[in-house]
Amino acid sequence: MTQTQPPNRDDLDPIEIASRDEIAALQFQRLTWSLRHAYDNVAHYRALCDDKGVTPDDLASLDDLTKFPFTFKDDLRKNYPFDWFAVPMEQVVRVHASSGTTGKPTVVGYTQRDIDTWADLMARSIRASGGRRHDKVQVVYGYGLFTGGLGAHYGAERLGCTVIPMSGGQTQKQVQIIQDFKPDIIMVTPSYMLAILDEMERQGIAPRDTSLRVGIFGAEPWTQNMREELETRTGIDAVDIYGLSEVIGPGVANECIETKDGPHLWEDHFYPEIIDPVTNEVLPEGQIGELVLTSLTKEAMPIIRYRTRDLTRLMPGTARSMRRIAKITGRSDDMLIIRGVNVFPSQIEELLLRDGRLSPHYQLELRREGRLDHLTVLGELREGPDEEDRKVAIARDLEHHIKSYIGITTKVRIGSPGKVERSLGKAKRVIDLRPTD
Repeated sequence: MTQTQPPNRDDLDPIEIASRDEIAALQFQRLTWSLRHAYDNVAHYRALCDDKGVTPDDLASLDDLTKFPFTFKDDLRKNYPFDWFAVPMEQVVRVHASSGTTGKPTVVGYTQRDIDTWADLMARSIRASGGRRHDKVQVVYGYGLFTGGLGAHYGAERLGCTVIPMSGGQTQKQVQIIQDFKPDIIMVTPSYMLAILDEMERQGIAPRDTSLRVGIFGAEPWTQNMREELETRTGIDAVDIYGLSEVIGPGVANECIETKDGPHLWEDHFYPEIIDPVTNEVLPEGQIGELVLTSLTKEAMPIIRYRTRDLTRLMPGTARSMRRIAKITGRSDDMLIIRGVNVFPSQIEELLLRDGRLSPHYQLELRREGRLDHLTVLGELREGPDEEDRKVAIARDLEHHIKSYIGITTKVRIGSPGKVERSLGKAKRVIDLRPTD
């Protein structure tokens, strides 16, 4: 892979390399303000606190945050579109929203100060990824109500980069722009990057011969095996960025290129907890559970103890003083329960990527036969002889590995190269064909 030089530590924000005591002191100061801001200005959150019998005056230390209620996505939907905003509408300079595919979208508002903070954090994230002033950045995250495109765009500009605002889709044109404009960095979902690489190879272009030096990949879970796939095929450094629209957008956490050992949370703006998603108990550092985030500086839409549903663990800082989160490869609400066994799509992905005969593209089909759920894995050949006997043999191998590793019996169907539908943004991994009644 490309050996990108890490940032000069003299160029970092002082808080990135501050002591843990300094970080904690700043967090407490900002948390005190954020709790009061939410309580005084968001009626629904104040009601949640009143139901639990707590007020911002009950916060005497960071540990006291556990006294306060969680916030769920459903709380935000109940206040659609603007009732969670904590400032008058005339102070809101931009709104974003989720896709709303499972109900009303969650709407997010930003003051000008929020936009500036977000741009600063995205610039910090791109710099941590190895980005430098005057680098050319091809932004392939979607623009519009989705936070990815504009979040990356403003952050790259803040760092002093040249932005190529491609957005998603138009795969052939993505390849043409990479060839003609010679970007140093691409910001894209890992699943769509695979589609871009497939198109390069279809055109006879060697992905390792492009100008790209760094890929900043996010907006969906991806595994270490996927990192190895991307880096092997492209020769770039594949770096993980984390965020979610309800908290601010991308730029909540980012890996540092010198270690690539999990995203560092920007703890000066977001306070993390890890909880048991069943008991709601706060877990010690190092244990796997659900990530809960509290905003410390957001004006338009403060968020307190937000249940992200992302499964990870907190780890000490390495390249920065701020703590890291383990690579997120699943969500508590993405978990499939197949005949009593918990299954995450990332587990299937890991097994697929271990088999060099298979491409990294896949989908999972859920059907109900009688009273039981059945899972079918749809995969495809990477290359080589496109013979039916070969596909059947590979399918049997994968069925065996899934049974041995995960503990469930599945049906695997392997198709010809290009058979699995390509993602143009976030990958749709699970196709649920079960009846809804």
